[in-house]
Amino acid sequence: MTFPVMLRSLRHHNYRLWAIADFVSITGTWMQVLALNWLVLSITGSATSVGLGLVMQALPTMLIGPWGGVIADRLPVRAVVGAGQLVQALLSTVLACIALGGPSSVGALYAISLASGLATALTSPALGRFGAEVVGPDDLSNGLALGSVLSSGGRILGMSLAGIVIPLFGVPGAFFANAASFLGVLVALALMRRREFHRLPPSEPGERGIVAGFRYVLRDPRMLIMFGLAFVLGSLGRNYQVTMAAMAEGPLAAGASGYGALSVAFAVGTVLGGVFAASRLRLPLRLLLIAAAVCAAGQMLSGGAPTLLLFGAAMLPIAAAAVVLDTTVSTRVQLDSPGHLRGRVISAQGMVGAASGAVGGPALGVMCDALGLRAALVLALAARLAAALAAAYGFARV
Repeated sequence: MTFPVMLRSLRHHNYRLWAIADFVSITGTWMQVLALNWLVLSITGSATSVGLGLVMQALPTMLIGPWGGVIADRLPVRAVVGAGQLVQALLSTVLACIALGGPSSVGALYAISLASGLATALTSPALGRFGAEVVGPDDLSNGLALGSVLSSGGRILGMSLAGIVIPLFGVPGAFFANAASFLGVLVALALMRRREFHRLPPSEPGERGIVAGFRYVLRDPRMLIMFGLAFVLGSLGRNYQVTMAAMAEGPLAAGASGYGALSVAFAVGTVLGGVFAASRLRLPLRLLLIAAAVCAAGQMLSGGAPTLLLFGAAMLPIAAAAVVLDTTVSTRVQLDSPGHLRGRVISAQGMVGAASGAVGGPALGVMCDALGLRAALVLALAARLAAALAAAYGFARV
Protein backbone atom coordinates (compact mmCIF):
# COMPACT_ATOMS: atom_id res chain seq x y z
CA MET A 1 0.00 0.00 0.00
CA THR A 2 1.36 3.40 -1.03
CA PHE A 3 0.85 6.49 1.16
CA PRO A 4 1.56 10.14 0.30
CA VAL A 5 4.54 11.84 1.92
CA MET A 6 2.41 13.52 4.56
CA LEU A 7 0.96 10.15 5.65
CA ARG A 8 4.05 7.99 5.17
CA SER A 9 4.10 6.75 8.78
CA LEU A 10 0.78 4.97 8.20
CA ARG A 11 2.53 2.36 6.08
CA HIS A 12 3.65 0.76 9.34
CA HIS A 13 1.08 -1.70 10.72
CA ASN A 14 2.02 -1.05 14.33
CA TYR A 15 1.84 2.70 13.86
CA ARG A 16 -1.66 2.44 12.40
CA LEU A 17 -2.80 0.56 15.49
CA TRP A 18 -1.05 3.02 17.76
CA ALA A 19 -2.54 6.02 15.96
CA ILE A 20 -6.10 4.73 16.32
CA ALA A 21 -5.63 3.85 19.99
CA ASP A 22 -3.92 7.15 20.72
CA PHE A 23 -6.76 9.09 19.12
CA VAL A 24 -9.34 7.29 21.26
CA SER A 25 -7.30 7.79 24.43
CA ILE A 26 -6.64 11.48 23.76
CA THR A 27 -10.35 12.04 23.14
CA GLY A 28 -11.10 10.67 26.58
CA THR A 29 -8.25 12.58 28.17
CA TRP A 30 -9.51 15.94 26.92
CA MET A 31 -13.02 15.14 28.05
CA GLN A 32 -11.53 14.73 31.50
CA VAL A 33 -9.36 17.87 31.24
CA LEU A 34 -12.35 20.05 30.46
CA ALA A 35 -14.48 18.41 33.14
CA LEU A 36 -11.80 18.59 35.82
CA ASN A 37 -10.84 22.21 35.13
CA TRP A 38 -14.46 23.25 35.14
CA LEU A 39 -15.17 21.31 38.34
CA VAL A 40 -12.24 22.97 40.13
CA LEU A 41 -13.27 26.40 38.85
CA SER A 42 -16.90 25.86 39.88
CA ILE A 43 -15.84 24.87 43.40
CA THR A 44 -13.28 27.62 43.97
CA GLY A 45 -14.10 30.36 41.45
CA SER A 46 -10.37 31.02 41.08
CA ALA A 47 -8.05 30.73 38.09
CA THR A 48 -5.20 30.24 40.55
CA SER A 49 -6.85 27.04 41.80
CA VAL A 50 -6.99 25.71 38.24
CA GLY A 51 -3.29 26.51 37.91
CA LEU A 52 -2.52 24.65 41.15
CA GLY A 53 -4.20 21.61 39.66
CA LEU A 54 -1.67 21.75 36.85
CA VAL A 55 1.10 21.85 39.47
CA MET A 56 -0.18 18.63 41.03
CA GLN A 57 0.09 16.90 37.67
CA ALA A 58 3.51 18.34 36.82
CA LEU A 59 5.27 18.04 40.18
CA PRO A 60 6.06 14.28 39.99
CA THR A 61 7.70 14.67 36.59
CA MET A 62 9.97 17.40 37.95
CA LEU A 63 10.93 15.31 40.98
CA ILE A 64 11.12 11.73 39.69
CA GLY A 65 11.08 12.17 35.91
CA PRO A 66 14.67 10.93 35.51
CA TRP A 67 13.73 7.57 37.03
CA GLY A 68 11.08 7.25 34.34
CA GLY A 69 13.85 7.65 31.79
CA VAL A 70 15.90 4.95 33.45
CA ILE A 71 12.88 2.61 33.42
CA ALA A 72 12.33 3.32 29.71
CA ASP A 73 15.96 2.53 28.85
CA ARG A 74 16.13 -0.68 30.88
CA LEU A 75 12.70 -2.38 30.80
CA PRO A 76 10.57 -3.52 27.82
CA VAL A 77 8.76 -0.33 26.89
CA ARG A 78 5.66 -2.13 25.61
CA ALA A 79 5.01 -3.54 29.08
CA VAL A 80 5.73 -0.21 30.77
CA VAL A 81 3.30 1.60 28.47
CA GLY A 82 0.57 -0.98 29.12
CA ALA A 83 1.00 -0.74 32.89
CA GLY A 84 0.79 3.05 32.74
CA GLN A 85 -2.43 2.97 30.73
CA LEU A 86 -4.03 0.57 33.21
CA VAL A 87 -3.12 2.77 36.18
CA GLN A 88 -4.53 5.88 34.48
CA ALA A 89 -7.79 4.04 33.78
CA LEU A 90 -8.13 3.15 37.46
CA LEU A 91 -7.40 6.73 38.55
CA SER A 92 -10.03 8.11 36.19
CA THR A 93 -12.56 5.69 37.64
CA VAL A 94 -11.72 6.84 41.18
CA LEU A 95 -12.03 10.47 40.07
CA ALA A 96 -15.49 9.76 38.67
CA CYS A 97 -16.56 8.21 41.97
CA ILE A 98 -15.30 11.27 43.86
CA ALA A 99 -17.21 13.58 41.53
CA LEU A 100 -20.38 11.55 42.06
CA GLY A 101 -20.22 12.52 45.74
CA GLY A 102 -20.43 16.24 44.93
CA PRO A 103 -17.14 17.43 46.46
CA SER A 104 -17.13 20.79 48.22
CA SER A 105 -13.34 21.11 48.23
CA VAL A 106 -10.58 20.34 45.76
CA GLY A 107 -8.30 18.30 48.03
CA ALA A 108 -9.33 14.90 46.66
CA LEU A 109 -9.20 16.21 43.09
CA TYR A 110 -5.66 17.44 43.64
CA ALA A 111 -4.70 14.06 45.13
CA ILE A 112 -5.87 12.23 42.01
CA SER A 113 -4.06 14.76 39.83
CA LEU A 114 -0.89 14.11 41.82
CA ALA A 115 -1.25 10.33 41.46
CA SER A 116 -1.88 10.72 37.73
CA GLY A 117 1.22 12.88 37.46
CA LEU A 118 3.22 10.18 39.25
CA ALA A 119 2.10 7.54 36.75
CA THR A 120 2.89 9.92 33.89
CA ALA A 121 6.37 10.65 35.25
CA LEU A 122 7.28 6.97 35.40
CA THR A 123 5.84 5.97 32.01
CA SER A 124 5.99 9.03 29.73
CA PRO A 125 9.63 8.45 28.64
CA ALA A 126 8.64 4.89 27.73
CA LEU A 127 5.82 6.28 25.58
CA GLY A 128 8.31 8.46 23.71
CA ARG A 129 10.76 5.62 23.22
CA PHE A 130 7.94 3.28 22.20
CA GLY A 131 6.84 5.76 19.52
CA ALA A 132 10.29 5.58 17.98
CA GLU A 133 10.17 1.77 17.98
CA VAL A 134 6.74 1.75 16.33
CA VAL A 135 7.60 3.96 13.36
CA GLY A 136 11.40 3.82 12.94
CA PRO A 137 13.94 6.64 12.46
CA ASP A 138 13.19 7.42 8.79
CA ASP A 139 9.56 8.29 9.48
CA LEU A 140 9.92 9.53 13.06
CA SER A 141 9.38 13.22 12.37
CA ASN A 142 6.32 12.41 10.28
CA GLY A 143 4.99 10.09 12.96
CA LEU A 144 5.36 12.81 15.59
CA ALA A 145 3.65 15.36 13.36
CA LEU A 146 0.77 13.03 12.54
CA GLY A 147 0.56 12.30 16.24
CA SER A 148 0.06 16.03 16.81
CA VAL A 149 -2.74 16.08 14.24
CA LEU A 150 -4.42 13.08 15.87
CA SER A 151 -3.91 14.68 19.26
CA SER A 152 -5.59 17.84 18.03
CA GLY A 153 -8.43 15.87 16.47
CA GLY A 154 -8.89 13.97 19.71
CA ARG A 155 -8.83 17.24 21.60
CA ILE A 156 -11.54 18.72 19.37
CA LEU A 157 -13.69 15.61 19.66
CA GLY A 158 -13.05 15.28 23.39
CA MET A 159 -13.96 18.88 24.14
CA SER A 160 -17.03 18.63 21.93
CA LEU A 161 -18.16 15.38 23.54
CA ALA A 162 -17.54 16.85 26.98
CA GLY A 163 -19.92 19.67 26.08
CA ILE A 164 -22.55 17.01 25.37
CA VAL A 165 -21.75 14.48 28.11
CA ILE A 166 -21.47 16.93 31.03
CA PRO A 167 -24.97 18.44 30.59
CA LEU A 168 -26.50 14.98 30.07
CA PHE A 169 -24.59 12.82 32.56
CA GLY A 170 -22.68 15.33 34.69
CA VAL A 171 -18.95 15.69 35.22
CA PRO A 172 -18.58 12.04 36.38
CA GLY A 173 -19.73 10.89 32.93
CA ALA A 174 -16.67 12.51 31.32
CA PHE A 175 -14.39 10.83 33.85
CA PHE A 176 -15.91 7.38 33.24
CA ALA A 177 -15.55 7.90 29.48
CA ASN A 178 -11.87 8.66 29.89
CA ALA A 179 -11.37 5.51 31.95
CA ALA A 180 -12.96 3.44 29.18
CA SER A 181 -10.80 5.07 26.49
CA PHE A 182 -7.62 3.54 27.89
CA LEU A 183 -8.90 0.09 26.93
CA GLY A 184 -8.29 0.97 23.28
CA VAL A 185 -4.59 1.41 23.95
CA LEU A 186 -4.34 -1.94 25.74
CA VAL A 187 -6.07 -3.70 22.83
CA ALA A 188 -3.75 -2.03 20.30
CA LEU A 189 -0.67 -3.08 22.26
CA ALA A 190 -1.87 -6.68 22.24
CA LEU A 191 -2.43 -6.68 18.45
CA MET A 192 0.95 -5.24 17.42
CA ARG A 193 3.41 -7.42 15.51
CA ARG A 194 6.63 -8.04 17.42
CA ARG A 195 8.71 -8.58 14.29
CA GLU A 196 7.85 -5.12 12.97
CA PHE A 197 9.19 -3.12 15.91
CA HIS A 198 12.27 -0.96 15.31
CA ARG A 199 14.11 -1.89 18.48
CA LEU A 200 16.33 0.66 20.18
CA PRO A 201 19.37 -0.63 22.08
CA PRO A 202 18.96 -0.93 25.85
CA SER A 203 21.13 0.86 28.38
CA GLU A 204 24.81 0.04 28.22
CA PRO A 205 26.27 -1.49 31.42
CA GLY A 206 28.28 1.64 32.29
CA GLU A 207 25.48 4.10 31.53
CA ARG A 208 22.43 2.83 33.37
CA GLY A 209 21.92 5.61 35.88
CA ILE A 210 20.33 9.03 35.93
CA VAL A 211 23.66 10.85 35.74
CA ALA A 212 24.44 9.53 32.26
CA GLY A 213 21.34 11.18 30.81
CA PHE A 214 22.00 14.53 32.49
CA ARG A 215 25.63 14.43 31.43
CA TYR A 216 24.65 13.98 27.80
CA VAL A 217 22.13 16.84 27.86
CA LEU A 218 24.47 19.26 29.63
CA ARG A 219 27.18 18.65 27.03
CA ASP A 220 24.90 19.53 24.10
CA PRO A 221 24.48 23.34 23.85
CA ARG A 222 21.81 23.17 21.14
CA MET A 223 19.66 20.92 23.26
CA LEU A 224 20.07 23.24 26.23
CA ILE A 225 18.94 26.20 24.12
CA MET A 226 15.93 24.24 22.84
CA PHE A 227 14.96 23.25 26.36
CA GLY A 228 15.39 26.80 27.63
CA LEU A 229 13.21 28.23 24.89
CA ALA A 230 10.57 25.53 25.43
CA PHE A 231 10.52 26.31 29.16
CA VAL A 232 9.85 30.03 28.73
CA LEU A 233 7.28 29.55 25.98
CA GLY A 234 5.56 26.79 27.90
CA SER A 235 5.45 28.58 31.23
CA LEU A 236 4.31 32.08 30.26
CA GLY A 237 2.91 31.55 26.82
CA ARG A 238 1.23 28.19 26.60
CA ASN A 239 -0.86 27.63 29.72
CA TYR A 240 -4.06 28.51 27.94
CA GLN A 241 -6.08 26.06 29.99
CA VAL A 242 -5.77 28.72 32.70
CA THR A 243 -6.28 31.85 30.63
CA MET A 244 -9.04 30.46 28.41
CA ALA A 245 -11.05 29.32 31.42
CA ALA A 246 -10.56 32.69 33.12
CA MET A 247 -11.44 34.66 29.97
CA ALA A 248 -14.58 32.59 29.40
CA GLU A 249 -15.67 33.00 33.00
CA GLY A 250 -14.67 36.68 33.27
CA PRO A 251 -14.32 39.37 30.55
CA LEU A 252 -15.92 37.37 27.75
CA ALA A 253 -18.81 36.18 29.97
CA ALA A 254 -19.16 33.02 27.88
CA GLY A 255 -19.43 30.37 30.60
CA ALA A 256 -18.68 26.67 30.16
CA SER A 257 -19.85 26.61 26.55
CA GLY A 258 -17.53 29.51 25.69
CA TYR A 259 -14.61 27.74 27.37
CA GLY A 260 -15.33 24.64 25.32
CA ALA A 261 -15.55 26.70 22.13
CA LEU A 262 -12.18 28.35 22.82
CA SER A 263 -10.62 24.95 23.50
CA VAL A 264 -11.97 23.65 20.18
CA ALA A 265 -10.60 26.71 18.36
CA PHE A 266 -7.20 26.08 19.92
CA ALA A 267 -7.38 22.44 18.84
CA VAL A 268 -8.21 23.43 15.25
CA GLY A 269 -5.05 25.53 15.23
CA THR A 270 -3.01 22.55 16.40
CA VAL A 271 -4.41 20.50 13.51
CA LEU A 272 -3.19 23.15 11.07
CA GLY A 273 0.23 23.16 12.68
CA GLY A 274 0.43 19.39 12.65
CA VAL A 275 -0.49 19.18 8.98
CA PHE A 276 2.22 21.70 8.16
CA ALA A 277 4.83 19.78 10.15
CA ALA A 278 3.78 16.42 8.66
CA SER A 279 4.11 17.75 5.11
CA ARG A 280 7.79 18.63 5.61
CA LEU A 281 10.60 16.15 5.18
CA ARG A 282 12.83 18.09 7.60
CA LEU A 283 12.17 20.25 10.64
CA PRO A 284 15.20 22.59 10.99
CA LEU A 285 15.96 24.48 14.18
CA ARG A 286 15.10 27.83 12.62
CA LEU A 287 11.46 26.73 12.77
CA LEU A 288 11.67 27.08 16.54
CA LEU A 289 12.37 30.80 16.21
CA ILE A 290 9.71 31.35 13.55
CA ALA A 291 7.14 29.48 15.63
CA ALA A 292 8.06 31.49 18.73
CA ALA A 293 7.54 34.77 16.83
CA VAL A 294 4.15 33.62 15.50
CA CYS A 295 3.06 32.59 18.99
CA ALA A 296 4.03 36.00 20.35
CA ALA A 297 2.10 37.84 17.63
CA GLY A 298 -0.99 35.74 18.29
CA GLN A 299 -0.76 36.37 21.99
CA MET A 300 -0.56 40.12 21.39
CA LEU A 301 -3.80 39.91 19.41
CA SER A 302 -5.50 37.79 22.06
CA GLY A 303 -4.63 40.26 24.78
CA GLY A 304 -6.73 42.96 23.12
CA ALA A 305 -9.54 40.79 21.72
CA PRO A 306 -12.89 42.24 22.85
CA THR A 307 -15.11 39.29 21.88
CA LEU A 308 -15.17 35.53 22.13
CA LEU A 309 -14.93 35.20 18.34
CA LEU A 310 -11.81 37.36 18.06
CA PHE A 311 -10.15 35.73 21.04
CA GLY A 312 -10.80 32.32 19.50
CA ALA A 313 -9.40 33.48 16.17
CA ALA A 314 -6.20 34.55 17.93
CA MET A 315 -5.85 31.01 19.28
CA LEU A 316 -5.38 29.59 15.77
CA PRO A 317 -1.87 30.95 14.97
CA ILE A 318 -0.77 30.41 18.56
CA ALA A 319 -1.80 26.76 18.52
CA ALA A 320 -0.41 26.06 15.02
CA ALA A 321 2.97 27.54 15.86
CA ALA A 322 3.04 25.71 19.20
CA VAL A 323 2.62 22.33 17.47
CA VAL A 324 5.37 23.10 14.95
CA LEU A 325 7.67 24.09 17.80
CA ASP A 326 6.86 21.01 19.90
CA THR A 327 7.22 18.64 16.95
CA THR A 328 10.57 20.13 16.00
CA VAL A 329 11.91 19.89 19.54
CA SER A 330 10.66 16.31 19.97
CA THR A 331 12.11 15.23 16.61
CA ARG A 332 15.50 16.73 17.38
CA VAL A 333 15.54 15.22 20.87
CA GLN A 334 14.84 11.76 19.47
CA LEU A 335 17.05 11.82 16.38
CA ASP A 336 19.99 13.64 17.96
CA SER A 337 20.28 11.38 21.03
CA PRO A 338 21.74 7.84 21.13
CA GLY A 339 19.27 4.97 21.43
CA HIS A 340 20.58 3.63 24.74
CA LEU A 341 20.06 7.08 26.36
CA ARG A 342 16.83 7.95 24.55
CA GLY A 343 14.50 7.44 27.48
CA ARG A 344 16.58 9.62 29.79
CA VAL A 345 16.86 12.44 27.27
CA ILE A 346 13.08 12.27 26.74
CA SER A 347 12.64 12.40 30.51
CA ALA A 348 14.76 15.57 30.61
CA GLN A 349 12.47 17.08 27.99
CA GLY A 350 9.49 16.00 30.07
CA MET A 351 10.98 17.65 33.16
CA VAL A 352 11.31 20.91 31.25
CA GLY A 353 7.69 20.70 30.14
CA ALA A 354 6.52 19.82 33.64
CA ALA A 355 8.53 22.63 35.20
CA SER A 356 7.09 25.12 32.74
CA GLY A 357 3.59 23.99 33.63
CA ALA A 358 4.30 24.07 37.35
CA VAL A 359 5.76 27.57 37.17
CA GLY A 360 3.52 29.00 34.49
CA GLY A 361 0.18 27.65 35.66
CA PRO A 362 0.18 29.34 39.07
CA ALA A 363 2.11 32.37 37.76
CA LEU A 364 -0.48 33.04 35.07
CA GLY A 365 -3.28 32.42 37.53
CA VAL A 366 -1.84 34.93 40.00
CA MET A 367 -1.14 37.44 37.22
CA CYS A 368 -4.69 37.08 35.93
CA ASP A 369 -6.18 37.50 39.41
CA ALA A 370 -3.90 40.43 40.37
CA LEU A 371 -3.31 42.37 37.13
CA GLY A 372 -6.25 41.35 34.98
CA LEU A 373 -6.32 38.90 32.11
CA ARG A 374 -5.34 41.28 29.33
CA ALA A 375 -2.38 42.72 31.21
CA ALA A 376 -1.19 39.19 32.04
CA LEU A 377 -1.23 38.20 28.36
CA VAL A 378 0.77 41.28 27.35
CA LEU A 379 3.37 40.67 30.06
CA ALA A 380 3.73 37.05 28.97
CA LEU A 381 4.22 38.29 25.40
CA ALA A 382 7.24 40.34 26.41
CA ALA A 383 8.84 37.30 28.07
CA ARG A 384 8.32 35.17 24.96
CA LEU A 385 9.90 37.72 22.66
CA ALA A 386 12.92 38.01 24.94
CA ALA A 387 13.30 34.21 25.00
CA ALA A 388 13.11 33.96 21.20
CA LEU A 389 15.78 36.64 20.75
CA ALA A 390 18.05 34.96 23.28
CA ALA A 391 17.62 31.58 21.56
CA ALA A 392 18.41 33.10 18.14
CA TYR A 393 21.62 34.53 19.56
CA GLY A 394 22.51 31.22 21.21
CA PHE A 395 21.98 29.15 18.04
CA ALA A 396 24.13 31.59 16.09
CA ARG A 397 27.00 31.15 18.56
CA VAL A 398 27.11 27.33 18.78
